[in-house]
Amino acid sequence: MIELDELDRRILQELQRDNRHSAAELAELVNSSPPTCLRRVKRLRDEGVIIGDIALVDPAAIGRRMTMIVEVTLERDRPDVIEVFKRAVADCEEVSLCYYVTGDVDFVLIIHAATMEEYEGVIDRIFHKNANIKWFKTLISIRKIKHSHHVTVI
Repeated sequence: MIELDELDRRILQELQRDNRHSAAELAELVNSSPPTCLRRVKRLRDEGVIIGDIALVDPAAIGRRMTMIVEVTLERDRPDVIEVFKRAVADCEEVSLCYYVTGDVDFVLIIHAATMEEYEGVIDRIFHKNANIKWFKTLISIRKIKHSHHVTVI
């Protein structure tokens, strides 16, 4: 873990709101100078605190109006079985998030699909063709209440 001072925290908070600021705009927002901000941002990237700069796309805006939360339990808790499942998930473009979790299930996935037929294709590719799936449960999202990639910087 990297030590962050107050300026680092302010920079990270602003970049999480909008990372398209120029160095001058960012410096003004965080009460610093542009060269200092540039050095700090470079250090935060180099040290892996900032892991990417991306455009967030609304799935509904591109036709993927259905969001499914899927809980998955594998038949066996063996590294080879887990790796096969992880590869299948990584190869599936409809899966946007996959967490390997503790508790009653092994994995939780977030899947975006345009139609139920498209989701059925995901089920066939990931779950029905994998003999090591003990069971899975699909929850269909009715409405998104909160969606944020913002991380509180401490």
